[in-house]
Amino acid sequence: MIDFARLTINGQPIKKAYVIGIKGSGVISLVELLSSRGVAVSGSDTQEKFFTDQVLKKLGVCYFENFSPDHIPADADLIIYSTAYNEKNNVEYKVCKERKLRMFGYPEILAGFFNQKYGVAVCGTHGKTTTSALLSFTLQTAGLSPSAAIGGRVINWGSNALIGKGDFFVIEADEFQNKLKLYNPKAVILTSLDFDHPDCYQDFAAYKKAFKEFVARIPSSGFLFVWGDSADTLEVAKEAKCQVIKYGFLAGNDFLITDYKFQDFEIRDSRNRNYGRFHIQLIGKHNILNAAGVIAFCSKFNIDLEKTQKAIGNFRGTSRRFEYIGVRNGAILIDDYGHHPEEIKATLGAAREIYPDKNIIAVFHPHSYSRTEALFSEFAQSFNSVDKVIVLDIYGSARETSGQVNSKNLADLINKYCFGKALYIPTIPEAAAYLQDRIGKKDVVLAIGAGNVFEVVEKLKKTDKDIPE
Repeated sequence: MIDFARLTINGQPIKKAYVIGIKGSGVISLVELLSSRGVAVSGSDTQEKFFTDQVLKKLGVCYFENFSPDHIPADADLIIYSTAYNEKNNVEYKVCKERKLRMFGYPEILAGFFNQKYGVAVCGTHGKTTTSALLSFTLQTAGLSPSAAIGGRVINWGSNALIGKGDFFVIEADEFQNKLKLYNPKAVILTSLDFDHPDCYQDFAAYKKAFKEFVARIPSSGFLFVWGDSADTLEVAKEAKCQVIKYGFLAGNDFLITDYKFQDFEIRDSRNRNYGRFHIQLIGKHNILNAAGVIAFCSKFNIDLEKTQKAIGNFRGTSRRFEYIGVRNGAILIDDYGHHPEEIKATLGAAREIYPDKNIIAVFHPHSYSRTEALFSEFAQSFNSVDKVIVLDIYGSARETSGQVNSKNLADLINKYCFGKALYIPTIPEAAAYLQDRIGKKDVVLAIGAGNVFEVVEKLKKTDKDIPE
């Protein structure tokens, strides 16, 4: 029905699109892409503030902070919706369906653009945003003019997307609701695998199956770049019919990370060729792995090594990935998107590596009731690297409104593992109020979670008398 090359529906140009859930971290890159093609985009979402509000304002996109049938333009050529919404939880979705308007989930539209290019999909439980952004930035630095759709604001660009004229289209491929099935990649980077999205997948085997089916669709002429230190990622890689290239820290990888020292490392290939020394501004071994996947890709596609080194050294990361926010009474304020136990452990472990003598306070916002319940014990054991953790009420978003566990339960279990470490504070304003006069130069406050927990450190920064308005 949609011709993505000409951007038409049944031969008629797409001039106006309306987006339900326009603030979504994945949706926003599609908004940028459509706007760049001359489509007038508008939409709606909740009143909650996210990093995407800034992107929408930069693009000059009009949006409503509530849902009402009155918002839907009568002359919209298509309706795009966040997959968090359906006719049961969103009045606009319901009315659009009743009116039989042309409706598409945002992954369907993104897949349409992606599948007509040399599509490179970055997938995995963790590291998708950083790896896809770093790869896109490196291709851009090398002069290849890629297109890209990233699930986070890339600091070097100030946006979530690149609109390029070259052949490459890089996306952060989300496995939630098995969106992977929509994409037909020519190459894939598989960064990691840990069980997630229990609201979509019955167990880890079902979760891995989605990735197995995905990599099996890579054509024999394509490539799979895979983290080679994990039995689970290697299990998935066995389903690929294309060439498989492994990267990691352990012997046996095609691209081996050596001489790792904080933010510096070397790469050698299976023939012991030394690709030289790389420096990355990001912290943590997980980000060294992300960079190694990009280096392996660039080597396979004969991208200039010096340009690759330059890009990796100049890459500043993405919003909400260990992002420095400011200070409060001398305390350092950091924000991070980590919302899975493995991500939390990696992020907080990196924080301890940087600040070995500081008092680290994590403010954790659990994301979704189903994830919190399924990984309850794992979450409770994710905070070993910090001195204190404040647990906020679970952020259910549009997907869930209740569950079998709550944040008070989680704080209690954390305290069973480490007496007195956790404190349950229900809301963001209460957490900010609790911290504002209790932190100082000896402290680091790290807000962590996929919801709007960043507001804690933003509020602390905003009310700091040392910060000019």
